[in-house]
Amino acid sequence: MEITMEVLYGILDAYAYEIVFVDREHIVSYMNKTAKQRYGERVKIGQSLFHCHNENSKVKIEAFLKRADAGEDEMFEVFNTKTKEREFFVPVRDSKGKVIGYFERHEMPWSQDQPDIPVFEYWKHR
Repeated sequence: MEITMEVLYGILDAYAYEIVFVDREHIVSYMNKTAKQRYGERVKIGQSLFHCHNENSKVKIEAFLKRADAGEDEMFEVFNTKTKEREFFVPVRDSKGKVIGYFERHEMPWSQDQPDIPVFEYWKHR
């Protein structure tokens, strides 16, 4: 089977966590199905990420990009006390290793009482 863009988008849309890929100019270039459902109209493809993030976020993101350019991969950002999620900055590299963009990865808190709840159900109810 050939891996086409349709197949790749299908894989990314099947992923239960949101993926919002942002290029080096901080323009949202891609959102998977989960991201579109989670963020609705707050985040749009083709717009700056800073339509929904403040100046403090920009400073932090630029610092993460500098670290990524120096060779770091996924980096811990913060434990979000509101959502109880750990958040990570994830640089995306081209075939030569150059950082071409990034996304943020969230780890949701799992309930030991209900470990079988699908991730997507968690996102719908947070």
